[in-house]
Amino acid sequence: MTEDEQLLQKRFLDLSRQADYKGIVTFSDFLNLNELNVFRQTERMLASDFQVYGGYEYAERQMVAFLPGALYYEWNYPFSCLKIEPMYPKFSDALEHRDILGAVMNLGIERGKIGDILLKDNTAYLFCADSVKSYVLEQLERIRHTVVKVSETDAKENPQIRPEFDFFSGIITSNRLDAFVACICKISRSAASSMIAGGKVFINGKETLHNTYVCRPGDVLSIRSYGKYIFDSVSGETKKGRMKIDYRKYK
Repeated sequence: MTEDEQLLQKRFLDLSRQADYKGIVTFSDFLNLNELNVFRQTERMLASDFQVYGGYEYAERQMVAFLPGALYYEWNYPFSCLKIEPMYPKFSDALEHRDILGAVMNLGIERGKIGDILLKDNTAYLFCADSVKSYVLEQLERIRHTVVKVSETDAKENPQIRPEFDFFSGIITSNRLDAFVACICKISRSAASSMIAGGKVFINGKETLHNTYVCRPGDVLSIRSYGKYIFDSVSGETKKGRMKIDYRKYK
């Protein structure tokens, strides 16, 4: 581990000990894939139980809740979902993820306070820590040349807040990780093995360096520079004995 990763691991252990000692739920910031990988390497050392959530199913940036053994109160994750939409849709720019993130970061907000950003029909849904929610609501007025309005929304009740997918099928010789990555990325198996060994492939949020991992339906694969995928099923077999698979890619 790098020095920064060791410091992050110590932070996880401290939050876990606080939860266990004080009998309260403690929380991390929103974690990216690398940070979640450090957390997964720390699981066995924790003094408490935990849950991981990012506001909706398959969220990429997620927050860890550290749970004491004896918990006698109801709790919620300390983050909210904000709806960001153009004030004048006819005159708005076509907003992109980086535009919205850049505008929020320009307010002086730390990256760890910001979760996923979902874009639907030029309307953005931004997950952010409650500690910065009011500030974003008050201060975010413009993204690029577009004047925007910001309001809070209930992520659980809003049907727009869900990931969208493109659906694909493929043929692989086996469900080993290198074969699966080669198929979905349209690269050679040796190139896939190099990507895996180089730490560019994450399975269910955990870095996987071994190409012999056996992929299972339901596995979520994040591949740097290629995107995020869900292995859905083995749908059949070819005449040559190869496996037919179905999978999805996040849009």
